[in-house]
Amino acid sequence: MTAAAASTDPRTTLARPDLAEQALEGVVRAAAYRPVRAMYGAVPTADIHADADPASERIDQLLFGEAFDVLDQRGDRAWGRARRDGLVGWISLSSLTTAARRPTHRVAAVSAALPLNALVSETEVAADALAPIGAFETDPVAVAERLLGVPHELGARSSTATDCSGLVQQALYACGLPGPRYSDQQAELGRAVERAGARRGDLVIWLADAGDHSWTGHSAFVLDADRVLHATGHHGAVVIETFAEADARYRADGFHAPVFRRLQG
Repeated sequence: MTAAAASTDPRTTLARPDLAEQALEGVVRAAAYRPVRAMYGAVPTADIHADADPASERIDQLLFGEAFDVLDQRGDRAWGRARRDGLVGWISLSSLTTAARRPTHRVAAVSAALPLNALVSETEVAADALAPIGAFETDPVAVAERLLGVPHELGARSSTATDCSGLVQQALYACGLPGPRYSDQQAELGRAVERAGARRGDLVIWLADAGDHSWTGHSAFVLDADRVLHATGHHGAVVIETFAEADARYRADGFHAPVFRRLQG
């Protein structure tokens, strides 16, 4: 995706024909422009949906302490953008707070009272589960390995449940690396490498054609020369399996040939 296309990607652009955020005036056309109102996640995880109806597709989640920029409201439903990963959608207002937050730590443990990468003050979670803001891990795969067995759920992105791209995103966040929400966005991270040269920590992504769903492919970490680590609906959890098994299954399901991306080094 080019920078120009990314700037108006409807998944991350807070704009509709009738309303857009003030910052987009002169960039996108809308009937009206308004400033956003910053709110913050007040529950461990809050679902973000594609439409105002809470029965619509879950496309993302907001973790405790993350900012959500609200632009519109219908009853208890707020339309806006999750600031950390940029996704636009609808969330329950009751899961948000207007109290301004200045987090000092992120949750670094996967079994704490709040999910991995939640943003907190040092008094909100046990000290041994925290890392100071700006202190990061160095191996995304090691983070993902701690999430083995976590249930797979479409639209989830936490240490209690996750989809494939959510697992990759959370492992990257824990290491201070960019973590886009969707597989097609993750397929543009880093640089391309060949299958024969793939190594631990590389991403392997099977892209999919557009459909009546928000997901755009399947993301996994390369664990070693023969295995991948990923969250998969086939197994219902975060698992390790051979690349050959995963590749055969996704190609049989109509996914494209895998691409490999090196994030570091």
